[in-house]
Amino acid sequence: MDVLLKIASDNTNKRCDASLEPGYYLNLTLSIFILIAILLSYLPQHYRIIARGTSEGLSPYFILLGATSGTCAFANILVSPVSRADVACCKVVSIFDCATGLLGIVQVGMQWFCFTVILFLFLIFFPRFPVVEDNEAGPSYTWRTALTIGFICLFHGLITIVLSAALAIAKPSILGTWGNILGVIATTLAAIQYIPQIWTTWYLGHVGSLSIPMMLIQTPGSFVWAASLAARMGIEGWSTWGLLIVTGCLQGCLLAMAICFEIKARRGKNGDGEEPSKARCVVGYISSQRDGAETDDEGGAVVETPSSERTPLLNGSRKSSRAYIRDTN
Repeated sequence: MDVLLKIASDNTNKRCDASLEPGYYLNLTLSIFILIAILLSYLPQHYRIIARGTSEGLSPYFILLGATSGTCAFANILVSPVSRADVACCKVVSIFDCATGLLGIVQVGMQWFCFTVILFLFLIFFPRFPVVEDNEAGPSYTWRTALTIGFICLFHGLITIVLSAALAIAKPSILGTWGNILGVIATTLAAIQYIPQIWTTWYLGHVGSLSIPMMLIQTPGSFVWAASLAARMGIEGWSTWGLLIVTGCLQGCLLAMAICFEIKARRGKNGDGEEPSKARCVVGYISSQRDGAETDDEGGAVVETPSSERTPLLNGSRKSSRAYIRDTN
């Protein structure tokens, strides 16, 4: 037992002396840059939902899988042996070195927080109007679906916190195994996270409230972040940085599709801003359709609908009470 404690103490001391390793300051600078980039990359998505006044175009299951995956990833890095060693180092190193050692945890926490904000915006601005049935359409999403997604994310977060805290108190020796389990779950959820969003974007034919600038920043950033965490955590942290590689690849596929639809929408607009003369079908509730309807920023026509209890909770813009129309081609 004394031998095991000595080995653990030696490993902790090595982590605490990380400031003496070559490339320390380079990795520190890169870590700070990534932290700022994570925050800035999510701001366009937050702004787009608020500015459009609707979360139309975002798949509820994309939000569900992203929120639960982020929770598992955050819990994974909190309970990992490497992170616990970094926290232990704060007792013997300076405040600066302590903050530096915790940057990896802060990065994952920042990502979890930013996606949680997307979850709340999705719920607040969810278009609460009945969906017109379409024989060729997939399943329709209602306000009840959005609320169910929110409750599942909340319940999952509470369960993860309770289990992690209980193991930390009762069985700290198996926290490493629990962290790997969380990492595998997070990677699995992230691997399928973009599938419903890819399907939704493909079906709608436009990006909706999905932010292309966010994906332009995050897609290459995922690989840079994975490399930074791999350098900091080593092979033992595979369940943490491996998640970023998977999400980077899938987000790249979604980004390519979104750019193609955006280019197609812009080309479909006439030079005088008139509505393209294509057959269109209604996605969402419309009471009537007028000739010369206004177009949205994806090139699709929009139809005004009266405000009611079915409109989004916060009517941040005129688009929040509109039904969106996509090409049937």
